[in-house]
Amino acid sequence: MMINNQNESPTSGIPILSFFTGGGFLDIGFEESGFSIVWTNEFNTALADMYESAMTVWRHSKDPMLQDARISSRFSITELTPQGVMNDAFGSVRPPLFGVIGGPPCVDFSIGGKNQGANGFNGRLFRIFTDMIKELSPDFFVIENVPGLLKIGKHKSFLKRVIRGLKDKPHRYRVATKIVSALELGVPQNRERLFIIGFTDELVRASLRKHNTPDPVGWFIWPEAIYPDARQLPWPTTSPFGGSPELPQGLPIQLTVNPLLAGPPDPETLPNGEESFKPYSAKFTQIEEGDDSRKSFKRLHRYRYSPTVWYGNNEVHLHPWKPRRLSVREALRIQTVPDTYVLPEEYPLTAKFRLIANGVPCKLAKAVADSVKGFLPSSTSERKLRLL
Repeated sequence: MMINNQNESPTSGIPILSFFTGGGFLDIGFEESGFSIVWTNEFNTALADMYESAMTVWRHSKDPMLQDARISSRFSITELTPQGVMNDAFGSVRPPLFGVIGGPPCVDFSIGGKNQGANGFNGRLFRIFTDMIKELSPDFFVIENVPGLLKIGKHKSFLKRVIRGLKDKPHRYRVATKIVSALELGVPQNRERLFIIGFTDELVRASLRKHNTPDPVGWFIWPEAIYPDARQLPWPTTSPFGGSPELPQGLPIQLTVNPLLAGPPDPETLPNGEESFKPYSAKFTQIEEGDDSRKSFKRLHRYRYSPTVWYGNNEVHLHPWKPRRLSVREALRIQTVPDTYVLPEEYPLTAKFRLIANGVPCKLAKAVADSVKGFLPSSTSERKLRLL
């Protein structure tokens, strides 16, 4: 089996293998935290093409000398072998420390999805991914998925079995799980994601010794909420469309979509800023600002956070004060994706919004990556000492 080679890393940090790469929002978070994405995997051709184009533009905006982004493997994970992945990513020399990240397709575990769980096709991909992790034996891993995997009884039982397999010999990973709120971390979006993070038992013991810390139950320090009471703030409900509502007292403007949609800079002046579905219905001028109670035609309020960015059937949320749906750039901003991440014009809007909706907010990804980084050895010498 041939795999596209990508042995060079865009930065000099701890190397990461990225599975189910999608549009790369999780990758962006880890790169911004200082990790190096050295190998990527995306089976969907459109997503892979858009990743390569948009990530290259983003990287070059930071440093024109950085390498172009490439999807290393466009095979399904079902067709990959652990040895093939390791050879492609690292050649014959395993690095002193490396990690694996990925967000397997989540529809079979989603409360609003098919709910087929471990028996669904996407559910089986989750198990294949964790089996791949065990065979690759990284020093750490980060799995991102929907809260339903931890909240729904039958899915929770499946997750417990998977985690037990990661903890058992010979793998012996210490595993932490938590549902993390993007809103509480400063993302103006009501989005919760489950993170499953594991480190080798050896690495955990070394880290606890380094920090002179006993082995507590809460051994991994998760990102600290910036706005722990965000949902209890005095959020506005609805306002007449076309009006000029005022910001309620006590609301942090950065938790609202207003700065993202109004600028500066004005998103309509940026790449992808004028890419939106053409309005065709009288509803675009009739639905009140902030009315997101309906299944379709949900309209944002300028002084409230966005509902979860999930655009099934092209149901992109309505702009608060304009008679249209959000543009590609506006949706990217709500996912806290940098403005220098530019999707190629030639791809259809449906594909672009699918990429956006399937991603984890970059700000959330970076917060998790920062927590992982803080737990790891901070220098090459420390990493080598750990191996002695």
